[in-house]
Amino acid sequence: MPPGGRGRLLSLSGERSFRRRLMELGLLPGTEFRLVRLVRVGGMVEIEVRGCHISLRKSEAEQIEVEAIAP
Repeated sequence: MPPGGRGRLLSLSGERSFRRRLMELGLLPGTEFRLVRLVRVGGMVEIEVRGCHISLRKSEAEQIEVEAIAP
Protein backbone atom coordinates (compact mmCIF):
# COMPACT_ATOMS: atom_id res chain seq x y z
CA MET A 1 0.00 0.00 0.00
CA PRO A 2 1.50 3.38 -0.93
CA PRO A 3 1.64 6.33 1.49
CA GLY A 4 -1.73 8.06 1.50
CA GLY A 5 -3.50 4.74 0.93
CA ARG A 6 -6.40 3.73 3.12
CA GLY A 7 -7.01 0.36 4.68
CA ARG A 8 -9.06 -1.60 7.18
CA LEU A 9 -7.62 -3.76 9.94
CA LEU A 10 -8.78 -7.37 9.64
CA SER A 11 -6.90 -9.15 12.43
CA LEU A 12 -3.96 -8.98 14.83
CA SER A 13 -1.47 -11.74 15.53
CA GLY A 14 1.53 -11.92 17.82
CA GLU A 15 1.87 -11.97 21.57
CA ARG A 16 -1.10 -11.14 23.75
CA SER A 17 0.60 -8.06 25.25
CA PHE A 18 1.29 -6.72 21.73
CA ARG A 19 -2.32 -7.23 20.64
CA ARG A 20 -3.62 -5.63 23.83
CA ARG A 21 -1.37 -2.57 23.34
CA LEU A 22 -2.64 -2.06 19.80
CA MET A 23 -6.25 -2.44 20.90
CA GLU A 24 -5.67 0.15 23.64
CA LEU A 25 -4.46 2.51 20.89
CA GLY A 26 -7.72 1.96 19.00
CA LEU A 27 -6.53 -0.62 16.49
CA LEU A 28 -9.44 -3.04 16.51
CA PRO A 29 -10.69 -5.33 13.74
CA GLY A 30 -12.76 -3.21 11.37
CA THR A 31 -10.88 0.01 12.16
CA GLU A 32 -10.01 2.12 9.13
CA PHE A 33 -6.62 3.84 8.88
CA ARG A 34 -4.46 5.85 6.50
CA LEU A 35 -0.84 4.97 5.76
CA VAL A 36 1.09 8.18 6.41
CA ARG A 37 4.62 7.09 5.56
CA LEU A 38 7.13 4.27 5.40
CA VAL A 39 10.51 5.08 6.94
CA ARG A 40 13.15 2.93 5.27
CA VAL A 41 15.87 3.72 7.82
CA GLY A 42 14.85 1.86 10.95
CA GLY A 43 11.94 0.15 9.23
CA MET A 44 9.10 2.20 10.72
CA VAL A 45 5.51 2.49 9.49
CA GLU A 46 3.39 5.51 10.44
CA ILE A 47 -0.39 5.28 10.27
CA GLU A 48 -3.23 7.62 11.16
CA VAL A 49 -6.15 6.17 13.12
CA ARG A 50 -9.06 8.40 14.21
CA GLY A 51 -6.88 11.51 13.85
CA CYS A 52 -3.96 10.08 15.87
CA HIS A 53 -0.60 9.13 14.37
CA ILE A 54 0.85 5.79 15.44
CA SER A 55 4.34 4.55 14.55
CA LEU A 56 5.03 0.83 14.38
CA ARG A 57 8.17 -1.18 13.78
CA LYS A 58 8.12 -3.09 10.52
CA SER A 59 8.10 -6.37 12.50
CA GLU A 60 5.00 -5.18 14.39
CA ALA A 61 3.21 -4.01 11.24
CA GLU A 62 3.79 -7.44 9.68
CA GLN A 63 1.62 -8.96 12.45
CA ILE A 64 -1.41 -6.91 11.37
CA GLU A 65 -3.61 -8.24 8.57
CA VAL A 66 -5.23 -5.44 6.57
CA GLU A 67 -7.20 -4.90 3.39
CA ALA A 68 -6.86 -1.90 1.11
CA ILE A 69 -9.87 0.38 0.71
CA ALA A 70 -10.48 1.91 -2.70
CA PRO A 71 -10.21 5.73 -2.68
